[in-house]
Amino acid sequence: MRLKDKVAVVAGGTKGIGLGIALEFVHEGAIVVVGGSTDENGRAALKEIAAAGGDGLFVNCDVSSLGDLDKIIEKTVDRFGRLDIYVANAGINDANKTHFLDITPEQYDRIMNVNLRGMFFGGQKAARQMVTQGEGGVIINMSSVNAYLALDSQVVYTTSKGGVQQLTKVQAVALADHNIKVNAIAPGPIETDLMRRVGSDKQLMDTILSRTPLGRIGTPQECGRLAVFLASEDSDFIFGQSIYIDGGRGFQAYPTPGYRTVTEEDYERLQEL
Repeated sequence: MRLKDKVAVVAGGTKGIGLGIALEFVHEGAIVVVGGSTDENGRAALKEIAAAGGDGLFVNCDVSSLGDLDKIIEKTVDRFGRLDIYVANAGINDANKTHFLDITPEQYDRIMNVNLRGMFFGGQKAARQMVTQGEGGVIINMSSVNAYLALDSQVVYTTSKGGVQQLTKVQAVALADHNIKVNAIAPGPIETDLMRRVGSDKQLMDTILSRTPLGRIGTPQECGRLAVFLASEDSDFIFGQSIYIDGGRGFQAYPTPGYRTVTEEDYERLQEL
């Protein structure tokens, strides 16, 4: 087990990619604290963690609140005595797909407060605890293929994810002397609630698949396996990087000839997420 007895916090860990990461951490022997803003999702996540044979804790945490970020670190240390791995996964987008010319300061602040400010200060608070412990640690940030792609229907979201990649680099440099390893995961299309909403638009889903050379969407488990690698000693010389897990989505310039279109089975699976 590559993470045996490590204590990990996954902010935004009650569903989707975050839960996929939490469960893969459990499979590798870690103790996992999941944060989320919905108690029902938190209870469901703990059941899955327990079913996987893991020890876990749910903390209701809105990462846009500095007090909540303090709370999840404090409750983790109070319960398990330490913090070894912090995954900043919580993120939101613009459900209304507002055009750049119409975005309000309130919309901007809502997304940035979660996606970038929450990640910045969550990582800072986690790093302070790791420095106090004096044994190093790991921080994993959640970026996106849309940090690189220009998605004009999600201007603030894509801007925030671009910021995450630069934050990851400067965090890594700033914390290197404390033996805290910082990297980011940049997913492409993954089976999540967001992808379920995307999947309701067949034309859009076909467009995504046509520009994904592997011809499918990825899974939270696959993201979890990458997170295990970045949290383990196997990646100790990987520094400040954003690792794309996107099936080639980020560099496919034109539609793939003969690409697989969305099927009824795809729709059914997406609706079950």
